Amino acid sequence: MNTLPQAKARIAVIGLGAMGYGMAQSLKRAGFEVAGYDVVAETVARFVAEGGKGAASLAEAAQGADIVVSVVINAQQTETILFGDKGVVAAMPTGAVVISAATMDPEVAKRLAARVEAAGKLYLDAPISGGAKRAAEGELTILASGSPAAFAKARPALDAMAAKLYELGDLPGQGAAFKMVNQLLAGVHIAAACEAMTFAARHGLDLARVYEVITASAGNSWMFENRMPHVLAGDYSPKSAVDIFVKDLGIIQDMARSAKFPVPVAAAALQMFLAASGVGMGRDDDSSVARIYARMSGTPLPGSADK
Repeated sequence: MNTLPQAKARIAVIGLGAMGYGMAQSLKRAGFEVAGYDVVAETVARFVAEGGKGAASLAEAAQGADIVVSVVINAQQTETILFGDKGVVAAMPTGAVVISAATMDPEVAKRLAARVEAAGKLYLDAPISGGAKRAAEGELTILASGSPAAFAKARPALDAMAAKLYELGDLPGQGAAFKMVNQLLAGVHIAAACEAMTFAARHGLDLARVYEVITASAGNSWMFENRMPHVLAGDYSPKSAVDIFVKDLGIIQDMARSAKFPVPVAAAALQMFLAASGVGMGRDDDSSVARIYARMSGTPLPGSADK
């Protein structure tokens, strides 16, 4: 008996920034009909020029979508997208799923999920890791939690966007909690890498040689290997911004305070990101923490006017 092929899901991607644009490209490359929405009209126009569909509003993007992928910075923006004026939840069909990729407090993820589900839609708590390059290649790591129904509905999109999908439980908030553990380590490792590289500069070492030696030694970390080339090049154009870690390490402080759990190393790292943001580097690359160490110690770094 012949059967008709299953129709491809219709997908809306909300937020066409560095990560969201790459995710939308990966979905489009996988053959999905993808509508993109962003507050920057030029970004939407570029997506349309590359074969995607554009949307003039959140509601237009979500209309008829089986899957809405929300790729914004924080919980506040996510809530606005979902429930604000002409938000996506009211426009989505019953039974459609929201894939929420923003990093946020697990308790907030739980509350947002409850509101989405009360409206007859599904919610997958699915923070992402991997950077813009891996987003564009469909090779993200996704840390997801939610109901079996949410996973089943979202799976076609997840498969197109992720090289590694971790299914971390039936309850929204678990994915967010795992992501915060990652962010604690990531923020600490960036701060430590910046401290170490500027320490080396202070002692007159050849920084290119330092990078070569450390990346082949036990002191290496993924963040050292990934971020310190920015310092070597004196190029702080944002791949991942300082203010992301101001936000995420701040969430970790709030979670730790609520749990009465000490996080002194994460707290120290947060202070360095706050210092960088406070002097106007908030939108610069997070490796700008090295520039704060440089300013504090009077240590020149490559290509930098910070003395």
